[in-house]
Amino acid sequence: MAMETLTRDVPSSMQHHNNSSISNMKHSYVQLSKTCLDEDAQINKKLPKELLLRIFSYLDVVSLCRCAQVSRAWNVLALDGSNWQKIDLFEFQTDVEGPVIENISRRCGGFLRQISLRGCQSVGDGSLKTLAQCCNYIEYINLNGCKRITDSTSQSLSQYCKKLLSLDIGSCSMVTDLSLKAISDGCPNLTSVNISWCDGITENGKFFTFVFFLFYIFYNFEGVEALAHGCPKLKSFISKGCTRMTTRAISCLAQHCTQLEVINLHGCNNIEDEAVIKLANNCNSLKYLCLANCSLLTDSCLVSLAEQCYQLNTLEVAGCSQFTDIGFLALSKTCHLMEKMDLEECVFITDSTLFHLAMGCPRLENLSLSHCELITDEGIRHLSTSTCASEHLAVLELDNCPLITDASLEHLINCHNLQRIMLYDCQLITRNGIKRLRTHSPNINVHAYFAPVTPPPSTGNSRQHYCRCCAIL
Repeated sequence: MAMETLTRDVPSSMQHHNNSSISNMKHSYVQLSKTCLDEDAQINKKLPKELLLRIFSYLDVVSLCRCAQVSRAWNVLALDGSNWQKIDLFEFQTDVEGPVIENISRRCGGFLRQISLRGCQSVGDGSLKTLAQCCNYIEYINLNGCKRITDSTSQSLSQYCKKLLSLDIGSCSMVTDLSLKAISDGCPNLTSVNISWCDGITENGKFFTFVFFLFYIFYNFEGVEALAHGCPKLKSFISKGCTRMTTRAISCLAQHCTQLEVINLHGCNNIEDEAVIKLANNCNSLKYLCLANCSLLTDSCLVSLAEQCYQLNTLEVAGCSQFTDIGFLALSKTCHLMEKMDLEECVFITDSTLFHLAMGCPRLENLSLSHCELITDEGIRHLSTSTCASEHLAVLELDNCPLITDASLEHLINCHNLQRIMLYDCQLITRNGIKRLRTHSPNINVHAYFAPVTPPPSTGNSRQHYCRCCAIL
């Protein structure tokens, strides 16, 4: 009976998960079964059901399913909805199908608070509608990579899940701006949303040109505008790879969602300074900002961030090729909580940026200067003598910095917390320099590449270039 219930409620991979581990545990499992198969077993007599339920609440999905097969009493306890408040099915993504989600939804009911279906590509709108109807109190749902879901799922969540706080629909290629409008209508408490790589185009590309043009305008502004108006408590907005996101859309978001702390606009290459300036002026609690590959941005937006966002601790601006020392000088004067900076391919920055970061950002732990070709040993010297380097700096990326030499490695000996350094294609770095660094910091992880030595030209009795016939001719 327990096995039949288990089969109905979970995919086959859960029943046969980690066969090697089950084989190793076979003896103890048999002993446990003999002990607990009797409804009057000592463990069931000594421990009240409430305490057993409490114990089961700490188990993962696989462990709960195994416990459900021990006895009828444990089956009831293990499959009690209170033990299924948090469910992560990513490990079983290839096996999870609609009926599994529907059975879990009916069993968990109002107990379910968090569920992750990341990568479960067989799950569709119908089963998620059942989930929304049965689990009205769900607060967190991750549907990243669920390729079959459409706007219908968002409409179901909007209708039934009024307490939703976090929604991840990244890489759901059939989702459009209608999802944002639906969520904004029914989920006013939403604090986190991820719409990365949601380009709104079906896999078969069956949109006509005119419809595509209308969708282009509608998605860029009206969808995000509706989200901004309907979800003013939003704290995290992630839209990586949404290349049609516009300055107007982000400006609207900044105007209405003033509690924003995390913003990721990686690859939104139509964003201009105006959008970031609006974010800086209205969202003073901003802590994480990713503007990677937003190539239209200039130092003006960095200056605005420096003037308003003093709590900023992570800034990723890889590929923002118009940034110069001026912008980072402004940031170093006020953003003293900065812990991570990705400045890859900020090709105009010089040692001056490192000098000011060393002085103004004492908590810096992770710094990427890859492809910053104007950085020299002098900049690394300034960095290495700072408080941040000696106490906090753990990761430093210097690959493709052609002016960096072994002298920089000598300076970095003072960075006692340094754990990893990237030196790919630093042509002036030698094996001896790396060896000396490792002598002083044996636990450091150095990533470097040295081209194989070109073999010397052959001498002596080398093979002649021409055959005997050619020589005679």
